[in-house]
Amino acid sequence: MSERKRVPVLRNPLPALGRALARIPWVMRIGPLVVVLERLVRRLSGGRHGVLDLAGLPSMELTVLGRKSGLPRTVSLLYVPDGPRRQLLIGSNWGRPEHPSWSANLVAATDAEINRGGERTKVRVRRLEGEDRERAWAHAVDYWPGYAMEQRLAGSRVFRLFELTPI
Repeated sequence: MSERKRVPVLRNPLPALGRALARIPWVMRIGPLVVVLERLVRRLSGGRHGVLDLAGLPSMELTVLGRKSGLPRTVSLLYVPDGPRRQLLIGSNWGRPEHPSWSANLVAATDAEINRGGERTKVRVRRLEGEDRERAWAHAVDYWPGYAMEQRLAGSRVFRLFELTPI
C-alpha cells in the first residue's frame, strides 16, 4: 500500500493583511479609492464580486429605499458575519465625523435587499441599541479590529449598528 502525499492547504493571506492594514489610521484616508475600485469590480463581475471579496473579506451590496426619495439606493459594504443567518453592518464611514448616508436610509427602513456572490436575499433590518448593540460591537471589533481605530478617528460620533436577517 502506498502512502498518500499530503497536499498543503493554501490559505488566502489577504484577510489577515487587510485586518492589519485596517489598524493604521492613514489607510482610512484612502477609503474613497477602495470604494471606487469596489464599484468597478462589481460592475465588471455583474455584481457577483467586489474588491473586498477578492481580498477574502465578507462584502455585500445593500439595496435600500432612500428615506427621502423612495428610490432604491445600492452600496457595497463590508459586513460582519454573526451566526449562520445574520449579518452585522457598522456605520463607521472610514472614521469620518458624519454618519454614512446608507445608515440613515437603514434607520428609516424595515427591510432591504442584499446581494452576496450574485445571490439576492430580502432581509429584515433592525438597528441595534443597548445591550444588543454592545454585544454586536464587541463581536464586530473582534472580527475587524479596524473598527476600534475608526471609532477613535470619528471622535464623539457613535457608530450605528444594524443586524440583517433573511425574511
